[in-house]
Amino acid sequence: MNLIVLDMAGTTVADDGLVERAFTAAAERLGEDPATMIDHVRATMGESKISVFRHLLGGDEARARQANLAFEEAYGELVSDGLIAPLPGAAETVAALREQGRTVVLTTGFARVTQDAILDALGWRDLADLTLCPADAGGRGRGRPYPDMVLAALLRTGAVDDVRRTVVAGDTSYDMLTGARSGAGIVAGVLTGAHDRPALTRHGATHVLASVAELPAAIREYES
Repeated sequence: MNLIVLDMAGTTVADDGLVERAFTAAAERLGEDPATMIDHVRATMGESKISVFRHLLGGDEARARQANLAFEEAYGELVSDGLIAPLPGAAETVAALREQGRTVVLTTGFARVTQDAILDALGWRDLADLTLCPADAGGRGRGRPYPDMVLAALLRTGAVDDVRRTVVAGDTSYDMLTGARSGAGIVAGVLTGAHDRPALTRHGATHVLASVAELPAAIREYES
């Protein structure tokens, strides 16, 4: 299992409600009632944010883009205020996996500007071998639950010659769908983020872990 594709918020990065806070701020800036949106936001954690806004705003592309920009600005402000932190053991896990000769890619449903803000705030620019956002995932530019980011990770790194030697880990149902649709050998759900064990299992998790820190052991067990 030489390619490890890890989600960020909720999996390697503590969310602590920042996504919901940024959605609330974005809705208010557009004059929308966030209370009417929050259930869908929670259910679709992990999905590309522009896709969420397209659904919430009835397919109005211009307004969805405006809302997405407001979301990214609000989330960036929260990051700038120091309200972002790594989950315990996350950086150490990435370092350990890379020391074992595995290639690690960090992925997100956020736009590149927000992903970069998080990486800078945590000092993680050089933590992984590669970082990807939906816009980086080829011509369709699709985020989760499409498999595009996982497949882009495989193509860009050349780390494996068989997608079944890929590990996908995340905290949401959409992460699990992405892993399953990509054909990854291990699709690991972690319980540090948005969704619980039944939801992760129902959407394709082959493993459910307390945190990403348990991933190296799960991989070793699988390989043995």
